[in-house]
Amino acid sequence: MNPVLQAEILVLEMLLIVSLVAVVTRRFRVPYTVALVLAGLLLSLRARLEIGLTPELILSLFLPPLVFEAAFHLPLRDLRRDRATIFLLAVPGVLIAMLIVGGTLAWAGGIPPAIALVFGALIAATDPVSVLAIFRRLGAPKRLEVLLEAESLFNDGTAIILYNLALAGVVSGAFSVWDGVLDFLWVAAGGLALGLLLGWVTAQLLARVDDYLVEATLTTVVAFGSYLLAEQMHVSGVVAVLAAGLVTGSLGTRGMSPTTRIVVFNFWEYAAFLANSAIFLLIGLNIDLGLLLGSWQLILWAIGAVLVSRALTTYLASRFVARFPWRWSHILFWGGSRGAIALALAISLPVGLGSTRETLLATTFGVVLFTILVQSLSMDGLLRRLGIIERSEARLEYERRHARALASRAAYEHLQRMHRDGLITAHTWDQLRGPARQRLEALTHAVQEAFGQAPEMGRQELAVAEREALRAQRAMLTRLRREGVLSDEAYGELITEVDLSLERRNGLAEDPTAAAASPTPVRTLVFILVQDRDLERAMNALASDGARCTRLRSRGGFLGQSGHLLLVGVGEGRLPGAMRLLEQVCRTRVEYVSAPLEPIPGPMPAPIAVQVRGATVFAFDVERHEEFGL
Repeated sequence: MNPVLQAEILVLEMLLIVSLVAVVTRRFRVPYTVALVLAGLLLSLRARLEIGLTPELILSLFLPPLVFEAAFHLPLRDLRRDRATIFLLAVPGVLIAMLIVGGTLAWAGGIPPAIALVFGALIAATDPVSVLAIFRRLGAPKRLEVLLEAESLFNDGTAIILYNLALAGVVSGAFSVWDGVLDFLWVAAGGLALGLLLGWVTAQLLARVDDYLVEATLTTVVAFGSYLLAEQMHVSGVVAVLAAGLVTGSLGTRGMSPTTRIVVFNFWEYAAFLANSAIFLLIGLNIDLGLLLGSWQLILWAIGAVLVSRALTTYLASRFVARFPWRWSHILFWGGSRGAIALALAISLPVGLGSTRETLLATTFGVVLFTILVQSLSMDGLLRRLGIIERSEARLEYERRHARALASRAAYEHLQRMHRDGLITAHTWDQLRGPARQRLEALTHAVQEAFGQAPEMGRQELAVAEREALRAQRAMLTRLRREGVLSDEAYGELITEVDLSLERRNGLAEDPTAAAASPTPVRTLVFILVQDRDLERAMNALASDGARCTRLRSRGGFLGQSGHLLLVGVGEGRLPGAMRLLEQVCRTRVEYVSAPLEPIPGPMPAPIAVQVRGATVFAFDVERHEEFGL
């Protein structure tokens, strides 16, 4: 068979397996990475399939999307807050893990010390994807989530540099500690400088382009290009991708339209999903299950060494550097699972290592299997036992009442269908209908009462309903465009409005729950003079921000154009965000004029000249507000 056709069939088979695994995980609520590991084990039972991927191709194909996607989403302000803890875990911590794990395998497994250090470096790369999925499902503290993700990201960079240095020592047969330190600093600093430069250039280009296809392509170029260019310059490709991702995600997204942000974020989420899936499936295609079972003693030694080194670094960091609750250190320790990066490095081991390569590959898979199946699956219970995730009694009562109401509604509708289809007589239906309807009404009323006891559930339900409504609007706009009812220009304007609201509810904005939160007291009264063509865009944007708005129609000015005066009540701290929204949606620049906070002594100053454009804004502080209807 043609090699190209064979490769294409293999890719399609892998994508089909990935899709089926994703469906199963949603159905049975199993962590996706756990299901991938099990799928890889099942694949290993078949005849091994030799795939002609070189180590260089493995790293250049899978590492950039994994690292860039994580860095692209990482908020810099959270990174700065815990930078000391992250540094201690990501640099000294990786070096300690490399020495402890490498020394253990050399002593217990009879592996040459130099090669054992290579394994110690690659297995030090953490990958808490499954743990973070549990965090988001249960609602763990955001700072803990960011801390674990950021530590993993920088940890990977350090581990890969040490891996390359140790592997170079094995291949050359000579290694100097002093030369290794200098090489480490040069490779890391060079990759960092190159990544910062490429990320800044990309951010400047993104600020000057307003096409989501082009902008998604630019981020792809900088993700893979920074890695390849860094490797050509003999500096760290993964550090270059990391730096480029941080800069692009922090600066490049500022000038993106809401539609572009949604497209780019979803694109990189999909790219990382494919890279993670492909690595786990490739290891399953290449692993020898017999060798895996035959290496169980070495795997146990490796698991013990990994846990000891992880405990040493996390508890030391928590004791002397970190400023967070002590119980978080247990989560950091147990959440240091291994995954795609370690597997990618193991697959990229040179074939020239012979049987030792197969042993290290099996040991890597054994450690990854343990960390995902044991550590990740037990994280749910650990979070609850430590009191980090607590479900209030009011929330549990709401869930019980809601479930009863849904079950009762399903039973009532089922009986109604049976009567309509003639499966039960009218007499039986008349006897069942009254009690069933009364029970349904009573349970529905009980759910409404539970809202008062668990208001966060009401906010979540409101947010979900709003997202679904916006997605329905987006689908209809796309259909109208496809059928020729909407022109491309009108479609672009309308879809931007919907995406702006959808973005805030999808967690892409700084405060994704703001719109769903309870109304906050008005602290600023805003008068907005907006032109007719920008009215709907401005009102939709303000509504998406949770502002209360009243419209007064007017006509005047030297042009005699119709305009609108919007009276807007804005909560505390919400005014800058509301102004940014107006700047995004109005077609011309927004002029902002704020009333002086203190009385001005003496004669009044000269009037402020205001050029009326898309929207002119006047803001006044208020001490108290009341709302009433006419």
